[in-house]
Amino acid sequence: MNKETLLVIKIGGNVIDNESFLDSFLKDLSAIQQPKILVHGGGKLATQLSAKLGIETQIIDGRRITDAETIKIVTMVYAGLVNKNIVAKLQANSCNAVGLSGADAQLIQAHKRNHPTIDFGFVGDIDTVNHQFLQTLIADKYTPVIAPISMDKNGLLLNTNADTIASSVALAMSSAFKVKLFYCFEKKGLLSNVNDEKSIISSIKINDIQQMIDNKVIIDGMIPKVQNIKYAIQQGVDSVCLCHASNLLDISRESGIFGTTFYNE
Repeated sequence: MNKETLLVIKIGGNVIDNESFLDSFLKDLSAIQQPKILVHGGGKLATQLSAKLGIETQIIDGRRITDAETIKIVTMVYAGLVNKNIVAKLQANSCNAVGLSGADAQLIQAHKRNHPTIDFGFVGDIDTVNHQFLQTLIADKYTPVIAPISMDKNGLLLNTNADTIASSVALAMSSAFKVKLFYCFEKKGLLSNVNDEKSIISSIKINDIQQMIDNKVIIDGMIPKVQNIKYAIQQGVDSVCLCHASNLLDISRESGIFGTTFYNE
């Protein structure tokens, strides 16, 4: 029996920070009739609120250090304001969305990151995803909207990378669905030249990724994103596309070639 297609879509902070861009994206998302799950990042709001409260933001290798005060802020912002704002906008576009964090129904259970040299604080690495709960919501025609907050087995809230959540959710759902994973952001795809917006690499074999990192075609914050993509495909996700958020509707309808598609050999 052929599996039904499920779209797992992740949007980044630059989309969230631009209200008109976000409104347009969510309108397009609402027009997609296929089953879908949205995973979102946090944008700059947590950093701005931390600054107002006099709490220093520490970033190492593109990762936020999450101390005891910062986990309170990111939970309030990501699982609260950002998540509910997105859900409300989707509802206004007749998309029956439900906002979730990893703590809801033990959706995303994780453990505190154990790094040999860096104390990341309350940062979580994912152990399990409650895919049965997500399947129940989708069967009842809900669109889950997931904030990047997880929990450990003792109920401790943890800040977790949204790219990783998207790939983990996609993997967890791949046993029941044909999963297509989209990372939607402000670029048109992976660029061979970061200074040339037209230098889009239309497709990449995952076996070529390490060489592209070594040759500095893939750099900085794009490295962990692409590593998540590689892992997702290796573990059974049908396809992964890195694309501009404005192209999601066209790609979902297969009405054109946009962004960068990653595939296995």
